[in-house]
Amino acid sequence: MGIRLPTWVWIGAVALSCVAGMVNVVGFLGFEHQAVSHLTGSTSQLGMALAQGDWRSVGHLWGLLIAFSLGAMLSGLLIQDSTLQLGRRYGVALALESMLLLLAIPLFKQHQAWGAMSAAMACGLQNALATTFSGAVVRTTHLSGMFTDLGIGLGHLLRGLPLQLRRLTLSGLIISGFLAGGVIGAWLFVRWQYDALLVPALLTGLTGLGYVLYRQWALFRHH
Repeated sequence: MGIRLPTWVWIGAVALSCVAGMVNVVGFLGFEHQAVSHLTGSTSQLGMALAQGDWRSVGHLWGLLIAFSLGAMLSGLLIQDSTLQLGRRYGVALALESMLLLLAIPLFKQHQAWGAMSAAMACGLQNALATTFSGAVVRTTHLSGMFTDLGIGLGHLLRGLPLQLRRLTLSGLIISGFLAGGVIGAWLFVRWQYDALLVPALLTGLTGLGYVLYRQWALFRHH
């Protein structure tokens, strides 16, 4: 048993997880060495900074958390639903993400914390594009849920229960895409420094354009 996922969901999930992997690595390798695609570690660091009275880090980390949330808020304003559905304004959201990543480049080059916040906002927007599709969790900027799904699937397999193969395959592809993005992002950062973000910005823009074209083709075929 499993869920049926259209081609655009598979391609989009892998492409966007690759984008998040690249962006997160650039954040790690940058001057602040800060993750930007997920908030668990940042929240733990915020707790340590508060305990130590490191108010500069407190301000920076709060900024990251707020920026990620603002990105998710933008997605909610644009798309107005957490369930993937062809016809919603994903292309506009992806164009905004691309612009936020482009904005982060000069800010990072000037060693401004706003660079990390712009990148975090882009990731929050991306992660909130959709949370589910036909019961499958679709998260592209962090992997805890994907590894959890894989673990649950292995437990079901050992118990002889039916596997939701498409859900597990989607989890594996998102993990692979994020990992590949990390490798590519690290390779690009060594050569281009913060200009490495040009690649995920371009990939995001092209994914958005591809979605718009696919939507138009699907509407044309339907009519």
